[in-house]
Amino acid sequence: MSESSRAEIFDDIWRQLDEGSITLGETIHQLRTRITGLTQADFARMCKISVRTLRQLEQDNGNPTLETVNSVLRAFGMQLGIVPLRRR
Repeated sequence: MSESSRAEIFDDIWRQLDEGSITLGETIHQLRTRITGLTQADFARMCKISVRTLRQLEQDNGNPTLETVNSVLRAFGMQLGIVPLRRR
């Protein structure tokens, strides 16, 4: 995948996040499928988490720790952070 294609995908995901149209789980799913193209099993192995944990993350189920979420986001050079709420 070219650097510009990757940048376009990230921009699209950031836009969806900014609009509030996708959840954390949907974000992780899109990053995994659109950027890496890996299966859940392969991606979970890469992140050193179980497939069940990844499946729960992508479905917005369970109660993941910050460490677990960051182990997934780290694959994309990201981490979970605190941002101010937008006033609408």
